[in-house]
Amino acid sequence: MPVSIPPQLEPNVARVGRVASRLCQELRLARPPVCRQAVQLFQGDVVAAWARSVLRPPEACGLLLGPRCGHWDILGAWNLSLPAAPKPPVRPPAPPPPGAPTARILFLTDLHWDRQYVPGSAAACPDPLCCRGAPRDGPGAAGFWGSYSKCDLPLHTIDALLAQLPNGTGNSAGNGTGGFAAAYWTGDIPAHDVWQQSRGDQLRALRTVTALLRARLGGLRVFPAVGNHEATPVNAFPPPYVRGNRSAAWLYDTMAEAWQPWLPPAALQTLRAGGFYTAQVWPGLRLVSLNMNFCSQANFWLLINATDPAGQLQWLMGVLADAERDGEKVHIIGHIPPAHCLHSWSWNYYRIVSRFEGTIAAQFFGHTHLDEFELFYDEETLTRPVSIAFVAPSVTTYINLNPGYRVYEVAGSYPGSSHAVLDHETFILNLTEANAAPPGTAPRWRRLYGAREAYGLPTAFPADWDRLVRRMQDDEPLFQLFWFHLHKGHPPREPCGGPCKAALLCALRSGRAADPALCRPLRPALPFPRIQELWHQRRLC
Repeated sequence: MPVSIPPQLEPNVARVGRVASRLCQELRLARPPVCRQAVQLFQGDVVAAWARSVLRPPEACGLLLGPRCGHWDILGAWNLSLPAAPKPPVRPPAPPPPGAPTARILFLTDLHWDRQYVPGSAAACPDPLCCRGAPRDGPGAAGFWGSYSKCDLPLHTIDALLAQLPNGTGNSAGNGTGGFAAAYWTGDIPAHDVWQQSRGDQLRALRTVTALLRARLGGLRVFPAVGNHEATPVNAFPPPYVRGNRSAAWLYDTMAEAWQPWLPPAALQTLRAGGFYTAQVWPGLRLVSLNMNFCSQANFWLLINATDPAGQLQWLMGVLADAERDGEKVHIIGHIPPAHCLHSWSWNYYRIVSRFEGTIAAQFFGHTHLDEFELFYDEETLTRPVSIAFVAPSVTTYINLNPGYRVYEVAGSYPGSSHAVLDHETFILNLTEANAAPPGTAPRWRRLYGAREAYGLPTAFPADWDRLVRRMQDDEPLFQLFWFHLHKGHPPREPCGGPCKAALLCALRSGRAADPALCRPLRPALPFPRIQELWHQRRLC
């Protein structure tokens, strides 16, 4: 569905579109047809946002086409005031008492269903997304279950994942015996064909995959979060003050309709308004689902005003303050990890996590498609780990990965429960084996590893992960094991040498954006700007 352009902006839209399309082709960012389609899709919304901002032409070009075209910076500093109530005394996390109940939480992220995936089509192509088009004979053909390439997944692979999960659900507090107590689903439903998507395409993906989850997971409650690929153009999430046809109501309203069986009315209300919500998981545990697109460096609508878009962080502090008062613990879910966010948003969020460390029991994110984490430290010394944001691997194969999913074990519901993560397991589908099996053979998803067992962690609290980062500095086999798991058992051919390792270990300690102080305890041999360059090189989405 095309977005209407005000008459006074039409000449600017056309002019920007022509320049952007020409530069896209001259810089060989994509094939000419892809350049033209992408610019046609993006230009209207970008110019509409630009017209309400103070963006200069070189900055607009950098926004559209990246740093080779120009530079843009919307990292204006801003700070929110923390609640006046004093922070409660810090109580170090402790394992549950013997016999206390635990709960298993299914975690799904970055499914990326490609409805045009064709087994046997070309797995290599010049476009941003492959494994589409006519089948072909010979090597290099897309596998039935997926491919190690720039490819997303057919629906039958996602269905096979859900079909093989343990039957039945745990009780409301979790009983640790098969089944799940809840599912967290952190977005990115459509494929990576971002140059040719329509609103109809996105809503079809949303409804289809939601219906599949409901059919396969039965009565299990699912708590979703909004990914950056749900919108079209991709990453385009206008704040609530943008009204009319350019608003995000077309998406949020459909989400509220599709997810109504899972969420209470109050959660649906804020979901419709801004794509975020809170709901009780079970007595004593509250969930907050954040719309991380309001912190995204790629959301060009934030050019208008990037100060706490939609008032989401202010709202978050209110939810956390209420939970602290009521003795609830909180799980935070979202799509984009906090350190990938705009500078001021990220640093404000870091302050909020530090203030409410006694209330926030766990954080769960996706987006990178890789298996990693981001640590948070006390703001006074940056030495005491106070929280960890787990970043789970994707269901999709994009790029060159096995399909995967995560299961978290958390402290269950009992008086005084921390509701903290006690361990996690990662499961994968080995594509080489699955695609080589005779037709009609059900794929065998297998446990790749359990965190505490693989890394020798006494517990899975933030301090354990902090020690793991330090151990990996000197224990090369341990680091290589982490590198293997990072890529879901299918690492790239090029090894992770000194610079790569330094950048990765620094990223694991960085729960907020662009803070060299978080890397200094590792004594990296690289200057921090070089570490940042390496970070950006490995970001896929």
